[in-house]
Amino acid sequence: MNYFSADRSSLGYEDIIIYLIMGWLNKIFKGSSHKISEGNYHGRYGGDTVQNEPSSSGDVWPETENEDIDRAIALSLLEEEQKGKKVIGNEFQLEEDEQLARAIQESLNIESPPQYGNGNGNIYQPIPFPYSTGFRICAGCNTEIGHGRFLSCMGAVWHPECFTCHGCGYPISDYEYSMNGNYPYHKSCYKEHYHPKCDVCKHFIPTNPAGLIEYRAHPFWVQKYCPSHEHDRTPRCCSCERMEPRDTRYVALNDGRKLCLECLDSAIMDTNECQPLYLDIQEFYEGLNMKVQQQVPLLLVERQALNEAMEGEKSGHHHMPETRGLCLSEEQTVSTILRRPKIGNGNRVMNMITEPCKLTRRCDVTAVLILYGLPRLLTGSILAHEMMHAWLRLNGYRTLAQDVEEGICQVLAHMWLDAELTSGSGSNVASTSSASTSSKKGAGSQCERKLGQFFKHQIESDTSLVYGAGFRAGHQAVLKYGLPATLKHIQLTGNFPY
Repeated sequence: MNYFSADRSSLGYEDIIIYLIMGWLNKIFKGSSHKISEGNYHGRYGGDTVQNEPSSSGDVWPETENEDIDRAIALSLLEEEQKGKKVIGNEFQLEEDEQLARAIQESLNIESPPQYGNGNGNIYQPIPFPYSTGFRICAGCNTEIGHGRFLSCMGAVWHPECFTCHGCGYPISDYEYSMNGNYPYHKSCYKEHYHPKCDVCKHFIPTNPAGLIEYRAHPFWVQKYCPSHEHDRTPRCCSCERMEPRDTRYVALNDGRKLCLECLDSAIMDTNECQPLYLDIQEFYEGLNMKVQQQVPLLLVERQALNEAMEGEKSGHHHMPETRGLCLSEEQTVSTILRRPKIGNGNRVMNMITEPCKLTRRCDVTAVLILYGLPRLLTGSILAHEMMHAWLRLNGYRTLAQDVEEGICQVLAHMWLDAELTSGSGSNVASTSSASTSSKKGAGSQCERKLGQFFKHQIESDTSLVYGAGFRAGHQAVLKYGLPATLKHIQLTGNFPY
């Protein structure tokens, strides 16, 4: 059935446009003949392929119908004039329709993909087109795409095989992809490269209910871990405060503390082992012209013995939540560690030998107590701190405010650590009985240096009003006026100079 086989009087403006376009096409391909050749038309609409079936050659408009068509054109033109519309010539109308069709086709082909969110790691959707309909250059290989499938994304067009992941180099054929800067990634590759992993469980750190990646980080070690590990009994080293990976071994001390193997490498475990370090610190004080004249006993003790001794003191301020050193002024009997304990099954300390030691008061200081099982540099800094308490008491500094006394003691501990790190390793490095110690001397030295920097960082970043603020005030005074002038001012006024 021909298109105009129906009632000719019902023809509208759209019917006439179709007639004119068909005539225009016939003129191009067949000159004055009204024939069309067989063939297929491939296009796209909404991403789908549209395919028209071939049509047979034949007359499109029978000549017997020309009179009826002319009458329909005349009626339509009259109708438009009655509505006040201007009708333009056939050739101009055809040119305008052709330009409009090209503009629509062009806008559909270069449309940018939808974007979800802002910033790096966004999720995008590449828009695939079944066939290219014009001259386009691939942004990947810089060659013409030609007549074939292509992708429109990132403001450009691509061969499907040229739109590749910046991480693995393979083409991105997924429905969505991620961006980092100007580079596209598979979603899985982006997660592998940029989603942080927990340093403890080695899994990707989960997002919180708001969809954000939330993790905990150590301020010095730059260690990232899942927030859940703060409550799931994940062990933390009592010395360096690090949470180690799940497969890392710890040494369990008999008072419940956990000690990592790096800290164990230089840990001081009994009183005799601590004596060389005590001599080093006495020499350090002599070098500052602050020699401690009396012989003050030094004892390495367990946590329970330290807490009991602390309760027996009538005065003094103690660093909470855990005291690791104490300068005694009262007569007491203290249980001290005589021999280094062994590491037994399950990495537990065993065979610890202790002995009660009765302390008598011969001067204002009866003894210095230090918690056992800490690395050499941490033990030394605690000992330097407590030695300053002893020096102050033995030199008539009696009624100092807590922040002033604890602050200046922290200054001396910080100065000793700084001297140890500046001079390299100490002259008397404690050794352990483990077989691994001798094979780790080089690495142990570097690890010990890093530990020393951490212990300095602890003193500098302490947030307590007594120890932290006291240290910072004392440190500034010593930097400005020197240690002797600062101590003289403290003795006269009880405060730091400003």
